[in-house]
Amino acid sequence: MSEPEVLTRVEGRVGRITLNRPQALHALTTQMCRDITAALLAWKDDRAVELVLLDHSGERGFCAGGDIRMLAESGQGDGNAAREFFFTEYRLNDLLFRYPKTTVAIMDGVTMGGGVGLSRPCRFRVATERTTFAMPETGIGLFPDVGGGWYLSRMPEHIGLWLALTGARIKAASCELLGIATDYVESARIPELKAGILADPRKTETLLTELEADPGRPTIAAHQDEIAKLFAGDSVEAIVAALEAAGTEWATEQLNVMRTKSPQTMKVAFRQLQLGARAKTFAENIAMEYRIGARVVQRHDFIEGVRAVIVEKDNAPKWNPATLEGVTEAMLDEIFAPLPADQEWTPLPELSA
Repeated sequence: MSEPEVLTRVEGRVGRITLNRPQALHALTTQMCRDITAALLAWKDDRAVELVLLDHSGERGFCAGGDIRMLAESGQGDGNAAREFFFTEYRLNDLLFRYPKTTVAIMDGVTMGGGVGLSRPCRFRVATERTTFAMPETGIGLFPDVGGGWYLSRMPEHIGLWLALTGARIKAASCELLGIATDYVESARIPELKAGILADPRKTETLLTELEADPGRPTIAAHQDEIAKLFAGDSVEAIVAALEAAGTEWATEQLNVMRTKSPQTMKVAFRQLQLGARAKTFAENIAMEYRIGARVVQRHDFIEGVRAVIVEKDNAPKWNPATLEGVTEAMLDEIFAPLPADQEWTPLPELSA
């Protein structure tokens, strides 16, 4: 018998969720999302559980995202399995966002896409020197989902938009600066941290203070002023024009990166963050993201992006439309339009009361 892909158990007064799909960098499947949700709901009103700890087995990373190959295969057909995944995953994201108990995520290693959806709602988000954060979806014709419209739009000075459009990877110090991580602990001391939390979950904050290390200078700090200025445009085209006019080495690097991304997806992400910034609740933002996901998963750019980057790895996707100008407002309206009432995303019934 192979091990379950999620290990859930109660240790002392701690509910523990361990991602256990190391060969796929713990990429989430629909069943993994169901298992995590079931555990969280079981512990929500259980007085014996004081805190929930999310971590991962092995050493390669916390969670690289979702099961992209499955999504693309489904998208090439009727898209039902892909929509079921998004529906289930987004319910889990919303449950974590509203969870009444203290939650701790150990972001030791790669934390991207779906891994951000699991960790970002947690009260304590612990980075290490191995942490790499990114929302790289524009590179495969997807979009920065799992609450990206909410979190990225609330970062200072357009940094969230920069992360969304470029898929930039940042390390622990930058994660702390941006509030993606709340604490920095060296990976060698993570076992000590976990043991302390399991021994007495009420001392978690004190433990984190005692184990806090210096992550060094955040590399993003050197470019904050440029991001604030160059990513302030009222369209993706305006941002590209600003980068071209700036002519600096850094601006040119951003342009070169953005030219590899799906024009459709960059425009989707831009509108997503605009709408996410105005959303009154996290659930409202998630409902909007589900509409996007339900549609883009069957569009050319996602299927082509997965082929080029993940399956055949030629890294030469042929986007359609091939230019930003070719992505019309009418196309975007179609992607963002409400779904039929019986197909819209809804929160878990346990949270709807």
